Amino acid sequence: MSKIRDRTEDFKDAVRQSALAMGYNESKLTATMASFIIHKRRERSAFTKAALKTLESIQALEQFMRKHRKDYVDRLRTTEQERDSIEHEVTAFIKTCKEQIDILQVSITEEEKKLKGWLGLNADGSNVDTIAHKQGVVLILSEKLHSVTSQFDQLRAIRFQDAINRVTPRRKLNQSASSIPVDNSNGNVEFKESNEVPGELLRVQQHHLDDETRALQVELTSLLDAVQQTETKMVEMSALNHLISTHVLQQAQQIEHLYEQAVEATHNVQLGNKELAQAIQRNSSSRTFLVLFLFVLTFSILFLDWYS
Repeated sequence: MSKIRDRTEDFKDAVRQSALAMGYNESKLTATMASFIIHKRRERSAFTKAALKTLESIQALEQFMRKHRKDYVDRLRTTEQERDSIEHEVTAFIKTCKEQIDILQVSITEEEKKLKGWLGLNADGSNVDTIAHKQGVVLILSEKLHSVTSQFDQLRAIRFQDAINRVTPRRKLNQSASSIPVDNSNGNVEFKESNEVPGELLRVQQHHLDDETRALQVELTSLLDAVQQTETKMVEMSALNHLISTHVLQQAQQIEHLYEQAVEATHNVQLGNKELAQAIQRNSSSRTFLVLFLFVLTFSILFLDWYS
């Protein structure tokens, strides 16, 4: 038995000489050899980049809500304008994330249309699995956004309840303030009856009290109107946010349904491929039998002709 010789080094020298003959320098040759050992990181697809960007946006929204939670709920920490600004920013965040999820869903739909082959069947099972994976990614992002939106709905409900609690005592205060002039007039009458102070002084005091009472009533009425307007706006915004949350949840359910259909379609394609393979095998067997039958028949006719 001949001795085995390791010629790996000879092969490396031959490759090196060929590379130098093709114009490779030492640095380029070293980089090429290193690329065979340490592979470059696979570049992410556009869908993956967009999905990661959407996830980062949702996480940023969640961090923003966690940071400004106390400022939004506690009315003593911030003013109404600042709370409205926080709500506006959160709404803009939610709208942006929703648009990004819609873009991902549209890209999946377009990819499904491109993969539709003859008779509406997908040609490649691996592509079907990729689409099903993308549907799952969109579903997870939709559920994540719906969870964050539900948390903001709870904060908005707390603010709405606080506004209602502030309106009730002010209405009672307005009612009590409306009865102040009657009490002052009664006091003035008593003062007049007792004759402890001059009548001119009583009339001046009553006039000042009436002016202060009317000013207090006007101020309370304006405050009540402002609270009622704020309450109306909050109810409208809460309804709109609830509508957005409902649509997001419905879209998540639709995406989940599409994902189940994609998985079922993948299973059906696999079964179809098996049936096609069996049909091809049966067709090949029938061809072999037919050729053999024709050959035997031809040989039999020739034999009978020769025998006769």
